[in-house]
Amino acid sequence: MATASSAALRAARLSSHGLREPVGSAASVVERLMAVQAQDLAAAKWAVGSRVPGSTVADIDAMLEQRQVVRSWPVRGTLHLVPARMLRPILALTGARELGRAALRHRRLELGAEEYRIARDTAERLLAGGGSASREQLLAAWDAAGCETAGQRGYHLIWWLALDGVLACGPVEGRTQRFVLLDEWAPAASDAPIGREATLGELFAGYVAGHGPVTLRDFAWWTGLTLGDAKAALAAAGDRVERFPGDDAERFAAPGAADAARHRPSGALALAAFDEYFLGYADRSAVCDPRHHDRVIPGGNGVFQPVLVVDGRVIGTWRRAGRADRPRVELEVFEAASDALIRRLTRPLTAWARFHGAQLEGVERRA
Repeated sequence: MATASSAALRAARLSSHGLREPVGSAASVVERLMAVQAQDLAAAKWAVGSRVPGSTVADIDAMLEQRQVVRSWPVRGTLHLVPARMLRPILALTGARELGRAALRHRRLELGAEEYRIARDTAERLLAGGGSASREQLLAAWDAAGCETAGQRGYHLIWWLALDGVLACGPVEGRTQRFVLLDEWAPAASDAPIGREATLGELFAGYVAGHGPVTLRDFAWWTGLTLGDAKAALAAAGDRVERFPGDDAERFAAPGAADAARHRPSGALALAAFDEYFLGYADRSAVCDPRHHDRVIPGGNGVFQPVLVVDGRVIGTWRRAGRADRPRVELEVFEAASDALIRRLTRPLTAWARFHGAQLEGVERRA
């Protein structure tokens, strides 16, 4: 739960997330955050773009085409953008654990070793030599090979092959991506692979740098690993992290975070659905009053709404309406809001529209 030092937490987190000072390039945002939730690709693009002033959708697409960043299922079994150099090491930590959690579901779907073999062999033949395929093309190839994809079988086969480092999301095609062979799209570095302990340390240091201050429980939730793994990760991170001072909970941050915490949390932001600033923690009470959590995740259905952040606090949600080239934005503010506060939000919403090559038509409060 939030403590008396919540303002310091918010100030430090705004800095860690790259929401106070510009981070640089789109790829450097993903490097800083280590992983960016990306089950909604359009939302993930704005999650990155909102941290790179003046960027556009085309810049994020170019980042993906340049292959420094790859979209796959590295943590919590959920789609994320992750630095290409870290994808295989993270999957070595998380893949088997996520597949173990899915074992019962796979038995119910009648997916076993034979189905996996057919799916993998077919995908490798279809995509070899730099090829790519849409989801529909991949599923059609599996059906033709005798591996039925009806229901959730097709999705789980894609997910399984991605966790094993066979498939990844590749070329951008409209609002989605085509599938590729990971080893061809983003070949592994020639260096010897890093071991489990070193990967844990790198992952923890990266998570802390882009999300801190955080607790070990936050890290365990974010990765889907155990608290034991989190303790090992802390030890392996060494002096890349330090205890965050002045709080009753044991939180960790990158060196120098305490300096950022001395500033008052400030600024108005219109962040993406699933943005890491709200989503990336087991305990979100420092940035959002728990009374309002259900309004960010209606019904607890796992679908996170785009959020409005003022002075580090999540104060409402927003959604687009109207034409694609001249969108309106509708705001749902949790508590009474002045006209001055709404005017503060117009600037980041205008930046969002420009990111999409559009002109903001207006901002309205929903009743």
